[in-house]
Amino acid sequence: MTPVILTPILDLLDLAGIALFALSGAVLAARLKQTFVTMAFFALVTGVGGGTVRDLLIGAPVFWIDDSQVAVVCLATALIAWFTPVRWWEGKGFAYADGAGLAAYAVLGSAKALAYGVPPVPAALMGVITGCVGGIIRDVVAGRPSIIMSPELYVTPAALTSAMTVAGMLAAPHLGLGEAAAWSLAFACGFALRTAAIRWEWGLPSYRAPDLGG
Repeated sequence: MTPVILTPILDLLDLAGIALFALSGAVLAARLKQTFVTMAFFALVTGVGGGTVRDLLIGAPVFWIDDSQVAVVCLATALIAWFTPVRWWEGKGFAYADGAGLAAYAVLGSAKALAYGVPPVPAALMGVITGCVGGIIRDVVAGRPSIIMSPELYVTPAALTSAMTVAGMLAAPHLGLGEAAAWSLAFACGFALRTAAIRWEWGLPSYRAPDLGG
């Protein structure tokens, strides 16, 4: 799933992010009263969408093609959504879980990009893409406005996590720290910001056309 120069920790983050995003896709299909096939499709495209775009951009093998675990995880989450009431997945609790998946995927995406020799700034952007694109695809397919089209802090926590991952990995050798510490700190900060945005409904100011007078 990830290069051998990384560690199994990132593989676990990858599977966790896939499961959480796949579940969000399957639950959305359940809310729309879709068939199981549609739920499984939503789970797959939401779970692997961001990572697929990332791998295509950095020239890496698309991670889920040769890894049967990914399809199994997506199918399993679709089954969970199919056999559980939708009300179980409503409310802020599920939003917090989605925030954890966002942060985990942002860490994985930026770390993997660095491992493939991508420069720091594009590597951080790969983390944002990994964390956000799956949800965007899910919303577009469902025909509903994406969360990134609202002022709510969503891309910003992913960007913070990705930037801290890249900075931490570059600084770790000079500070005598392991990369796992950098990943953990980046995840914690990004998840904390997303949690605060959910709890207190934080958002960025929307654009307002300047009043240039008459």
